[in-house]
Amino acid sequence: MRNRPIPKIAEDQKSFVRSLVLYEDEIVLAFNKPSGLAVQTRGNRGTSLDHLLWTFARSNGKRPQLVHRIDAGTSGLILAGKTKPAIAALSTEFAERRVQKRYLALVSGDLPAEDEGVCDIPLLKKERSVIPGQVGAGADAARTVWRVLSRSGGYGLIEARPETGRMHQIRAHLAAMGSPILGDVIYGHRGDEAARLMLHASGLEIVLPDKKKLALEAPVPVEFENKRIELAL
Repeated sequence: MRNRPIPKIAEDQKSFVRSLVLYEDEIVLAFNKPSGLAVQTRGNRGTSLDHLLWTFARSNGKRPQLVHRIDAGTSGLILAGKTKPAIAALSTEFAERRVQKRYLALVSGDLPAEDEGVCDIPLLKKERSVIPGQVGAGADAARTVWRVLSRSGGYGLIEARPETGRMHQIRAHLAAMGSPILGDVIYGHRGDEAARLMLHASGLEIVLPDKKKLALEAPVPVEFENKRIELAL
């Protein structure tokens, strides 16, 4: 019995989403999402990765389902489960914070004097953004482990490993530290000369339902690498 009608996806869109696949097996699909492609949209309006997953639907209408999200402006790794048990198990890994995630960010401003540390500033959700807050005042605890990989003339390349998954967590934490991400129109500097949000989900480790660990790497896109070279980082 057909579960859901399969919407028509144009051939160029099918080719596009298939080109994003980094890894696939019987239960998992991993994508290297480009900056600017929304993961989901309200009312399924416009193109989103979630909608393009219909490309992989079976004839009975069953299709892969995303098990976590990243911002539209962020590029990099995002996973989908291909079966109901896999979707449930993978979603639980993310919900219970057992997934190890690694991001790369190009930043500007007052970089920390230290080469590594932890930012544990609580974040208060406010409409479509977050602001630094205090525990007990409606803010959620948030923790990001960071490391400065290189620095040059007020710019830096930072590796961030979020241990919690709050909205805009890395963006807000780096901005609160005085080093906002280039191209961040919400938390960054105006006129920082970046055509996109320079945040990339570069690595991910997750335990699969069969207890095997899956480790994935997503190469940085050309525009990210070109900006890094331009800044001599």
